[in-house]
Amino acid sequence: MRRRTVLGALAAGASTVAVGTGTAVGQPGSSLNLDDMLFRLPGAEPAPLRVLVSGTAAAREAFTAARYNDLANALPALLSAAEATRDASAGRARQQASAVLARSYVLAAELAAKEHSDTAWVAADRALAAARASGIPIPIGEATRVLAITMRRSGRASSAVRLLTHEADQLDPAEARTGAVRTSLLLTAAYSAAAGGDRTTALALLDEADETVERHPQAPDGLFTVDATRTQVAVYRIGVHTTLGTPDEGVSIVQGLDISLMPNAERRARAWTDTARMWHALGSGQQAFAALRRVEQEAAQEVRRPALRALTSNLFYGPARVPGLREFALRTGAVPA
Repeated sequence: MRRRTVLGALAAGASTVAVGTGTAVGQPGSSLNLDDMLFRLPGAEPAPLRVLVSGTAAAREAFTAARYNDLANALPALLSAAEATRDASAGRARQQASAVLARSYVLAAELAAKEHSDTAWVAADRALAAARASGIPIPIGEATRVLAITMRRSGRASSAVRLLTHEADQLDPAEARTGAVRTSLLLTAAYSAAAGGDRTTALALLDEADETVERHPQAPDGLFTVDATRTQVAVYRIGVHTTLGTPDEGVSIVQGLDISLMPNAERRARAWTDTARMWHALGSGQQAFAALRRVEQEAAQEVRRPALRALTSNLFYGPARVPGLREFALRTGAVPA
């Protein structure tokens, strides 16, 4: 790939680079070719750091807006240029390029996780290696978080909790940005503990996250996927209780939650997803479906992800007849036409 093509894709955050031959994320029955994205990167020359930073910001915006097709198309050029720049740099410039590379691989890991792809392991490992090379605490925290999510999903919940809490202990809760990253690590650790069936640890970590978020009630802009806010902590409480098998404890939280306060479409869609799972666990198909429709309103590509299609399918084949669910299931690819 010529240098101007790569830089153009980065600067615009555009979909100028194809990702293999797989169908794009967010289409019914899609199967994104993430192997191509990680193992067959296009050639690239080093790019100015400001262009890389701009490209990473555009990629992050695509993720938070739940435009996963755009993100998938932009990532290969971004990753390739960031790697070339890192390899050609030295000293402080190399550290900065490593930080950009880490954040780019964080996004790749997040995208792979949404597709339930094992390539999340590769992206998360590369993210953490680049982050540690940068020596900058915030990218290290972000990369640690996505690696821990991958560990949890492979059944290693207790190991994920240990990794997350160890990294959280390295971050200063008194400083706004590192304190916000620390909160996001604690929230992910709480959910991981719940996935491992450890109620005591999960609730203790949520309480600690609550305490730290009180110091900085509004997280600085720039965190990748989890903003350290009171609303975000409340959403995690819902997910933790559902995962622990006590979804009834989340009902009062849902009733007092204003999801519109969340800063972007991806986070609002995730909050409605956790709400849908809670209602489904409580046997309320109608309310679960209402929450799923809110997911679609916030981010149409979210309801076409494997996890959401599975939830929709479970509702569809459940004992209760829910008006409008069949059309929704067909539209999102949850059931065959």
